[in-house]
Amino acid sequence: MSRRGYRLLFWLGFILITIIALGMVQSILLPFAAGVVLAFILSPAVARLERWGVRRSLAALAVLFVFLVGVVLVFVILVPLIQNQVVQLIGKVPALVTFLQDQLGRAVDLLQQQLPPEQMAKLRDLVGTKLGEAVAWIASLLQSLITSSIAVLNIVSLVVITPIVTFLLMRDWETIVARIDDLVPRQSLVTVRAQARAVSDTLVGFIHGQALVCLILAIYYGTTLSFARLESGLALGLLIGVLAVIPMLGAALGFVLALGLAATQYGTWTAILTVVGIFAVGQVIEGNFLTPKLVGDRIRLHPVWVIFALFAGATLFGFVGVLLAVPSAAVIGVLVRFAVSRYRRSALYDPRQPEAPRGLTPYQ
Repeated sequence: MSRRGYRLLFWLGFILITIIALGMVQSILLPFAAGVVLAFILSPAVARLERWGVRRSLAALAVLFVFLVGVVLVFVILVPLIQNQVVQLIGKVPALVTFLQDQLGRAVDLLQQQLPPEQMAKLRDLVGTKLGEAVAWIASLLQSLITSSIAVLNIVSLVVITPIVTFLLMRDWETIVARIDDLVPRQSLVTVRAQARAVSDTLVGFIHGQALVCLILAIYYGTTLSFARLESGLALGLLIGVLAVIPMLGAALGFVLALGLAATQYGTWTAILTVVGIFAVGQVIEGNFLTPKLVGDRIRLHPVWVIFALFAGATLFGFVGVLLAVPSAAVIGVLVRFAVSRYRRSALYDPRQPEAPRGLTPYQ
């Protein structure tokens, strides 16, 4: 086998082993994944302090301290503002369930007047079966989310271990990068460095863009739902903004909750249509302006691939996979585009392509 074939097998084996190893430790992955993400985001600030003459360890400690203080201040300021609204939102759940039961009962009565008894019995059996399957699926989903991300042990590890991992990674970031760079095969060094820079630029762009999208959506939905005089509108808007980190989840969950609140609070179609209009405008703004301009242009992923990445991440790594699905897909997209560009310049794609000069490889 040629050197090129050995290198290809090496990289394919390395990627496969990495995926298998991550799958084996997925139950403990959350605090470490969060630490890596925070270290990646905060390392530029540590490097700047280091250039100003501050020791690396002290710079990492200072940056982490400022970040944690900022997070605490955000919670201290926001929690009292939305605490009452969150309580009201939770208190509305029984009324929402009752409203849905009433509407379902009316729909059943209407169908009984229109359908023969035997068809109505078949419809009831079908609805009961599908409803049972849906409830079982939702229960299993909630159970998996609870056992994988909201269990007491994982919460403790997230709160305690993540700051420690973040500090250690920020302190040794340059050393870790240098050691990884030293292990890269020398004939592929230039290519790997170039792709690493492309991946870094993509991730930085995604993080900045997604943060802006979440902030704008939180302000928009919190303001519009409050102006619509929907109870817990501010809390609901902030919830949508936070959950916008996971594409489609924040808006979908917020839409269902807002419709239920409008129905139980006012009980009129006018209020319901107002909520529908607010979310329709919000989705138009997000889908056509915010996400394409602030995120899409940076990660260069089709929406279908984003949806596929979310489902694949949830299947492989649970809740952690959902959180990391889009940035991971963005990284994979960078590597796939690089592979496609190499393929198009190879003799495998076009036999008329000139062969690489002797002594050089396609990776140089």
